[in-house]
Amino acid sequence: MLKGLNIALKDLKIESRAREIFISMVVFSLLILIIFSIAFSDLLSSASKTATVASGVLWICFIFAGTLGLNRTFATEVQNSCMDALKMCPIPRNSIYLSKVIFVFLLMLLVEIITIPMFSVLFNYQFTAIIWVGIVILLGSFGFVVVGCLISALVIRARAGEMLLPVLLLPLSLPVIIPAVSATSGLLRGEDIFSLMSYIRLLVVYDFVFFAVSMLVFEYVVED
Repeated sequence: MLKGLNIALKDLKIESRAREIFISMVVFSLLILIIFSIAFSDLLSSASKTATVASGVLWICFIFAGTLGLNRTFATEVQNSCMDALKMCPIPRNSIYLSKVIFVFLLMLLVEIITIPMFSVLFNYQFTAIIWVGIVILLGSFGFVVVGCLISALVIRARAGEMLLPVLLLPLSLPVIIPAVSATSGLLRGEDIFSLMSYIRLLVVYDFVFFAVSMLVFEYVVED
């Protein structure tokens, strides 16, 4: 665990200097928001209509920005031969996986912290139940990153690996995307949290199962 944190800190220090991945994710997310705010301008006359589209728009921003971050994270390691160096280090290989999960998850959280206020401004919408919305976004984002890091490590050396990632990732992440979107939509419409607990339980189970499986199989994924 500690070794994974150290590698993640290394990645964060590098990104804090270059800011290539983070800025790309933020710009991409904000562009999607602007496009949707223009496309749905006729539907945004009331808060109830905005709540209908809010969940889908937010998660499209998060998912596509996250996919961009996942693509660049492992691509950078391979281009600089850092992945080979990490594999030669006397550390468990799943520490590499853990570090990438932490790194991309933190980037996604930062993007989401910027995206949500911008959504409020562009869509003229005031969020309710923000704590529960935040919990759902955390669970959904973590599940997406858990699967994404494993798939990214699997395809990055393949020909057209950056194109393969979304093709494989989006179907595999549907079990986390669907309950995340449904729970977020229900919360924004003012539904009772107890009626949405089934979605939250699905997110927790998905996150736990896929994280445990990914930690076990990552060593075989990055074998030469």
